[in-house]
Amino acid sequence: MKFAHLRVEGQSVARLALVQEDAALFLDEVMDDAPRDLQDLIEKGQEEVDRVRAFGLGAIQGGASLTQIDELRHASAVLRPPQIIAIGANYAAHASELKLRSETAATVFSLWPNSLTGHGSTVTWPSDLATQVDYEAELGVIIGRPARRVSVANALDYVFGYTIVNDITARDLQFSEAQWSRCKSFDGFTPTGPVVVTADEIGDPQDLWLTTHVDGRILQDASSGDMVRTVAEIIAFLSTTSTLLPGTLISTGSPGGAGYSRKPQVFLRDGSTVTVSIDKIGFLTSNCREI
Repeated sequence: MKFAHLRVEGQSVARLALVQEDAALFLDEVMDDAPRDLQDLIEKGQEEVDRVRAFGLGAIQGGASLTQIDELRHASAVLRPPQIIAIGANYAAHASELKLRSETAATVFSLWPNSLTGHGSTVTWPSDLATQVDYEAELGVIIGRPARRVSVANALDYVFGYTIVNDITARDLQFSEAQWSRCKSFDGFTPTGPVVVTADEIGDPQDLWLTTHVDGRILQDASSGDMVRTVAEIIAFLSTTSTLLPGTLISTGSPGGAGYSRKPQVFLRDGSTVTVSIDKIGFLTSNCREI
């Protein structure tokens, strides 16, 4: 299944929808007790997921009215996550190009919830604060049930689904401070989407292709199989010290090709368009504006 948070143009509140190809079914139009968002659905557990799946697919097969996606606006694919955890330097090429050390343990930091935004949104930043704004294609992992001290062998059993993350980063701030959260957590600096795809439709998360286009140029093009630490290893590692709560979003790191390391450097500018694509999930596009 594919889920998205969508709204009709002019509405202020996004609603949870099932996505079928280029159309969407708003669950609250066919269910009196529909979950209000993906977080609500995940927290209610697998029985609720199964119920929504059966009800939604049954409604579609029964001829329920669908709305074309291109008539709708996306919100972040995840809303109200209990935590947004990011993994740094998880592709050797990216760590090397930014001259970051590959530590024995994973580099872990948090992204702030104000940074979440959706597909098709406009990302803004003050030009007097950041001039080296970079893109980072990442596979996002959404935890489906509490994970505490899980093994690598069983870790993927705790995944609800996957999405695309663009971990936008103000490099001038990143390399002037001793932490990474602030430079990556400007309002709207974490676009996610366009959908969350359930784990059963993805299969092996280490067999996906990530691509970044900036203003029509391909600047990142790599396999998730190049991760230093696999999705399963990341979940097992994080769960050794903290329970990963349902709905937690983990951004698993970016491959090589960052704009900061290019000669000449390539940064997002006023009017830039950046699109990140991942196999089986889709395309996540952001428009850029300096303010």
